[in-house]
Parts: sequence; structure tokens; C-alpha cells
Amino acid sequence: MSLQRKALFCLPLLLPAALTFPAAAQDGYTLEQVVVFSRHGLRAPLASPSSALGKVTPDAWPQWDTPSSYLTTRGGVLEAYFGHYFSEWLVDNRLLAADTCPTDKDVSFYANSLQRTISTAQYFAVGAFPGCLVPVVHKEKLGTMDATFNPIIRNDSATFKQQAIDSINQKAGEGGVKGLNERLKPVYQQMAEIIRYKDSANCKQDKQCDLMAQETDVKIEAGKEPGVVGPLRTGTSIADAFILQYYEGTPINKIGWGRIKDEKQLADLVSIKEYYNSVVFSAPVVAKAVSANLVKALAGSFGEQQPKFTFLVGHDSNVASLFSALGVKPYHLPHQLETTPIGGKVVFQRWRDNASNKALLKVEYVYQSTEQLATLAPLNRANPPQRVTLALSECPTNDKGFCPFENFEKITNALTQ
Repeated sequence: MSLQRKALFCLPLLLPAALTFPAAAQDGYTLEQVVVFSRHGLRAPLASPSSALGKVTPDAWPQWDTPSSYLTTRGGVLEAYFGHYFSEWLVDNRLLAADTCPTDKDVSFYANSLQRTISTAQYFAVGAFPGCLVPVVHKEKLGTMDATFNPIIRNDSATFKQQAIDSINQKAGEGGVKGLNERLKPVYQQMAEIIRYKDSANCKQDKQCDLMAQETDVKIEAGKEPGVVGPLRTGTSIADAFILQYYEGTPINKIGWGRIKDEKQLADLVSIKEYYNSVVFSAPVVAKAVSANLVKALAGSFGEQQPKFTFLVGHDSNVASLFSALGVKPYHLPHQLETTPIGGKVVFQRWRDNASNKALLKVEYVYQSTEQLATLAPLNRANPPQRVTLALSECPTNDKGFCPFENFEKITNALTQ
């Protein structure tokens, strides 16, 4: 691993003025430490005439203000808004002081070494601590995946490969991935009509004219991400491009060259992407294997020698595998089309019960609604992001969403042995 690289980002940004509200601290409890795992913010899709997406439709994909996969300008503003809200929340809960630049004992920012993850952390830091120099650490050369966030297969044994394939097929439900494709056939047909697949290069040049007829296979190979090829993967790329257009501010009646009727139809198309992420990265055997380094980083961010606030930035595949490995119970995110939303924050909090002096864990998904993303809505106390409390199977929560922190430590210890 190369020497740690620190990116300093300090651009002036006009943010909503702080409003005066009662403190958000919970009576009888003290917030001691917070570790946030964030999916990167809004990025440009991987669409160009020569890309796989460019070959599935005769129509030109919209042009973006940044290269493919890079955080967009709008994505940066959304992250700065998020940072502004979090700074208010941290002050309200008395973890950090107001109007003070944090030290390295207060905060730590660590991102995967890609432009979109580093930039997400940078913009968040600007929104949270405007005027302060807050280092964002990334450990590899720009554009290189860091092992902490890289969800690749590291076991090359035939036994593991078969276990992983079986786990993915079981996660897909009856009939495995092929059975899932059959159940998604009506959605694939809608998608094929929207992209005019029969007029695409895939059809006219490669004679591949049926989206459903693409060969389906589960790919497990050491040194590479797990994956599924076929209509589920192709549909995921297309759905991803559509939802990113919506977040970038494109009106719903303009997405998909004006062929998507409404948000309900967009949600149906996005469900393909949601299935892919869940089936591939939440499959228990795969999830435990690809999330081990991230679980270690998460667990290691808590403790007396660690900063009060740690911000980690990775990908939706990380969220899916982390949730599966930790045993996060099924959840629903109101006002969102994604289960691992763009820019969404998984907020791990260590609290202290003042009466019993016991350490407690609370986990929340803090995210922007589809509308907040699409309208570029500022976030603050008056207009907060969405919050959903999560529960872990092996860490029973009380009515306030707290569970014993020692249970969380047992879970992470078992995963990193």
C-alpha cells in the first residue's frame, strides 16, 4: 500500500444560515462517537457511444458536465448540503463544538481512491466545516481501488466458488438468477421499448435483438468483483443511467427520451438495479467475504484513541455486503426509489446511558429523498434529510433504537477473526 495521500479542499460555498432550534440530544443519553459509512454522491453514468450502454439504444445518451463515473457539480452541492446538516446535528448532540475548526482528534475522513468517493468526502467536509482545512485521506493512487472498499473475491478455491454461486442463486429466489429474470420479464420488456433495443447496435450489428435472450451466468473469480451477466446486469446499467438523470434534475417526462411515463414506471425499472445489488452483494457467502476489510475498518474506528467523528466513503456494493454481514434486518426507506440511495449515510453511533453507564449502539440510515435530490434541496434543521433506524439481528433494540454496544463488538469480532 502506498503512502497515505491527503486531499485538502476549501472552496467558499454559500450555505443556508444556521437556525436556532432546541438541542437534539437525547435525554438521559450522551453521544460519544459517530462513524458514518457513506455511499458516494451523484455521479455521471457510464454512457458513451462506444460503451455497453451506447450499444443498447440507437438514441444518444445525455451529455454530463463531468466524465463518466465522476461526481457531478450538482453532486458536490448535494454533499455540501449534507455536511451542513450533519454539522448542526453533531453540535446539537454536543459531540462537536460550534464555530470551531475540528482537529484530527475530532474528525477523520477516509475515502476509496476514486474521484467520486474522494470528492464526496471533500464536499461534505466543506459543507460541515466551511473555512477549515480538513484532510481527506485516500491510500492509493487516484483511480485505484483501495482494498478496504474493494468488494472483490479473494478466495480462489473451487469449493468457495461453488458456495458463492449457490448463495447468489438462493438469494435470487426460486429458480435462482434465471428464475428472477423470468419474474422480471415484464419490466425488461418495458425497458426494451424505452431504449428501442431492436434498433440498437446490439441488434443490428451483433444480431442480439432480445434483451431477455442474453446469456445469464454467475461470475465468481478471484481478484474480481462477483457478478451476474445477462439481462439483469444490462438492465442494471440502464436503470442506473435513468435514475441518475432524475437526480441530476431532469424532469420525469424527459428521462428515457421522453418514454418513461411517471415515477411509478421509473421505480419499476430501478427495481432491476436493486435486485442486482441485493442478489450479488447481499448473498451471505459473498457478503461476508467481500466486506471483511470494511468491517475491520468500521470496528477499528471506534475506541478511545479514535476521533469523535469518522467519515468513510465507498459504494452501494459496500453497503449491501456490509448490511448482510452485520445482519441488518429488512428495512424500508420512505420517499426513495433505491434501497442504498446515492449519497446515503449509514450512521453508526455509540451512546452512553447516563443512568447505567452502559455503552449503546444506534444505527440509522440518513438519506436524501428522491425529491430532495431531484430539486437540489438544501438540508438543515428546518429541512432535514430522511432518517430510518436500522436493527441488527444479534443486537436487539429498545424502543429508542438502542442496543448493547458489546453485542455490536461481538458481531464485528466474529466477522474479522
